[in-house]
Amino acid sequence: MNKFSFFEATSVEEALEQVNSTVSATIQPNASPGASVLKAGGIDLLDLMKEGLSKPEKLVSINNIPQLKEITFDEKKGLSLGAGITLAEISANARIKADYFALHQAASKAATPQIRNMATLGGNLAQRTRCWYFRSKYHECYRKGSSTCFAQIGENEYHAILVNADCASVHASSLATAIMAFDAAIEITGKEGKVKIVSMNEFFVSPDVDRKRETILEAGEIITAVILPKVKENMKSHYIKMGERESNDWPLAEVAVVVELNGEKCKKANIVLGAVAPVPLVSESAIEAIKGQTINEQTARAASIAAMTNATPLSQNAYKVPIFETIIKRALLALL
Repeated sequence: MNKFSFFEATSVEEALEQVNSTVSATIQPNASPGASVLKAGGIDLLDLMKEGLSKPEKLVSINNIPQLKEITFDEKKGLSLGAGITLAEISANARIKADYFALHQAASKAATPQIRNMATLGGNLAQRTRCWYFRSKYHECYRKGSSTCFAQIGENEYHAILVNADCASVHASSLATAIMAFDAAIEITGKEGKVKIVSMNEFFVSPDVDRKRETILEAGEIITAVILPKVKENMKSHYIKMGERESNDWPLAEVAVVVELNGEKCKKANIVLGAVAPVPLVSESAIEAIKGQTINEQTARAASIAAMTNATPLSQNAYKVPIFETIIKRALLALL
C-alpha cells in the first residue's frame, strides 16, 4: 500500500478544491501521478489501495461534512438522503422502513454490522466491481484497458448472466438495486457549486459504453444526495438477497420490486436485478409480464421466467438462472 497524505474537508466546496482525479482513473495503467481523490467510509478505496490497484497521493475525507449527513422530506420532492449517511443509519431510519421497505431491507442485509457503520450511501453506489480478475493486479482485464475478459474463459461462478458479452463482472452496490426500483435520482455537485440531477439509469455506465468506469462521476464532482420520490399509498416494495452465506457475503443474486396496485392488480411495477450484469438491471420483460395482472403464483412465475429469457450464463454460473427465477417470484408474492 502506498504512502499518502490526508485532508479533512469541512464542506463540499473545500473537498472539491482538493481533488484532481476519480478513483476509477487511478486504476488505469496510464494513471497520472499525484492523484488526489475523495474518501468517505473508505471501504472500497482502501481495499483497492491494499490490492495495489489504486495509488493516490492524497485522500480527501468527506466524512465530517454536515451537508452530506442530512435526511430531509418534502411532500412534493420526496425523501432526500445525504450521500454521507451510513448504511446503518439507513437501516435504522423509521421513515425509510415504513415507506421504502425494500431499501431498508437492502441496507440491513449488506455486509456486516461493522461495515454498515462505516460505509456510506454515496460510496456504496460509486464502488467498483468485486470481480476477482479486476481486483488482481496481475490481470490486465477488459475493465483495465485490455481486450480480454478473463471471466469469459476462467473461474466465473459469481459473474454476470445478462449483458455479459464484453465484461462479465457484476456491480457490487448492495443499495443500487433497491434505490433504482424506487425511480430515485442522484444529486451530483461539481466545482463552483454546479448541481445536476440524474436518474439512476443515467448514473451507471455499462462497459460497452465506457469500460474504464462504472458511473458518470468526473474529477471535481461528488454525490451529494439521493432523492427518492414520495411513495403512493397503494405502493408496496420488497427486496431479496441470495448469497452463499447469510451474512458478510456478496450476493449471488438479488432483486428489488416496487409495485403500485389498483385493487388486486398491478397498475405499475419496477423490477430491478442485482448481481446479474455489470450494472444494476431493470427487467423490462418481467415488468411487462406482471403489469395489469393480478399478482398470484401463476403471474409471479411468468414474470420470473420472462426476466431470464435472454440469460447467457457462462460455463460455471448457469445455476444463477433458477435462483433469479425463484427470488423474483418470492419478492412479488411477498407483496400480497
